[in-house]
Amino acid sequence: MRAGSGVRPHHKTPMSAFSNTGQDVIQQTIHIDHAHARTQDIHEFYEIERTSDEILAGDFKRIALQFPDELLGDSVPVFRALKARIGTGREIYVLADTSYGRHADFTGCCVDEVAAQHVDADMVVHYGYACLSQTSRLPVVYVFGKKTFDVGHALSSLLELLEAENQSVLLKSDVMYSHLMGELLDVARDALKPRNVSVDYEPLPSKTSPASSTEPSDDSHPPPPPATIFYIGPETLALTNLLMTNAQSQVVSYDPESKSAKVESGRTNRMLMRRYAALQKAKDADVFGILVGTLGVASYLPLIKHLRSLLAKSHKKSYTISVGKLNPAKLANFMEIECFILVACPENSLIDAKEFYQPIVTPYELEIALGAGRSWDGKYVLNFDQLLRESKQDQTDIEKPAEQSGEEEETDDIDQPQFSLISGKYRQAKRYGEPKPSSTLNGDTSTSLVVRNQEDALTALPNSAALQFLHQRTYQGLEVRLGEDEPGVLEQGRSGIAKGYQTDKRVAD
Repeated sequence: MRAGSGVRPHHKTPMSAFSNTGQDVIQQTIHIDHAHARTQDIHEFYEIERTSDEILAGDFKRIALQFPDELLGDSVPVFRALKARIGTGREIYVLADTSYGRHADFTGCCVDEVAAQHVDADMVVHYGYACLSQTSRLPVVYVFGKKTFDVGHALSSLLELLEAENQSVLLKSDVMYSHLMGELLDVARDALKPRNVSVDYEPLPSKTSPASSTEPSDDSHPPPPPATIFYIGPETLALTNLLMTNAQSQVVSYDPESKSAKVESGRTNRMLMRRYAALQKAKDADVFGILVGTLGVASYLPLIKHLRSLLAKSHKKSYTISVGKLNPAKLANFMEIECFILVACPENSLIDAKEFYQPIVTPYELEIALGAGRSWDGKYVLNFDQLLRESKQDQTDIEKPAEQSGEEEETDDIDQPQFSLISGKYRQAKRYGEPKPSSTLNGDTSTSLVVRNQEDALTALPNSAALQFLHQRTYQGLEVRLGEDEPGVLEQGRSGIAKGYQTDKRVAD
């Protein structure tokens, strides 16, 4: 069993992220709800028979079982049940923690291919909630678990809130309710047939294979959005993702726990306004940080390459950072970065950055901020393949008129100021990645000069955002005194954990 240190502390304010002693990480209590699991046999709830059949059919030798925190207590019985069915010659490993994710409830929504590769696994069984993102390396078998809800009450709640006729309804659900969606589909079609309402549902996959190519797929035109989406499940990241990517549709949510339904249009508008504010902050930024929040979702490498190219064309400086789980303390180490771009699965892409010092935007929002053939129309794209495919199509549409007219693309005026909707003032954008203007005297490339040391030696300041930020700070670190101070004597240090160090007796004496 692999135990990790990525337990999620809960920060209430930006200041608590830096003044926290870390005790909550060590002493954190995980609230485990066994009610849903104990009402069914463990073989039925965790689909032991189906899982073992998939292992034997694929002839997998090293299998990794990925559990979320709330189901980790059942990992040993599941391990023993699977081991008894698949026989000898196959190894099973339990992944006790995931490397990527941010939400307290759904940290393990992505398949942790990084942890699985540590044990050289050739297959992953993912338990509990899942974002169903396409993996890039390993095949996956999903075991969602099974929660129940009142199908009749859910349908009556939909009929009360469904006003228009002659429209289309799409059924969606949390993954744990997916086993009852076929029954809901049948009764909904019978009930809404007199009103000439079509009802559709796309079943969730029980397993996936790794992407066959690193390039985005060339799917044809997507189907038109439905008029109404009926979602079964609590208010989670899945519902947030659904609202953002389907802003053109009316979304009706039904919570099986409280047995209540409501229209989510007001909540969608508030989220869109917050995202629009983050987008405006990205327009004012000149230095960006690309946060790699996943290593398992297919097409994440082509997307990072696309973002780098997009920023370079706009003369913006970019840094690529692999962060794992996000928290304000991590990102505060990069003070020169003015805006972050999170490359993560759709469930973890939308960050409410109130606790962070700088805004965090999605790749789609960055394209709008840089004017890369997109405009703010309320439509949202979080899927990697769809984003790359639409970006490629937009670039083709831009280049065709220029080729037909034979005109060269106009370059932006370097000295042209930009108006900021955040500050209400004009600002002068910095430009990175382009050669400095030549000197009129001897043709040498001109550059800025800064003081190198206390002897007033000068050195050239390169076109580096980090170095320029360092020279603007009043405090630049401790003074380097090489060869001036004698080295100290080595002494025995403290031992123990950070929560409570223990001083060595010899040192204390």
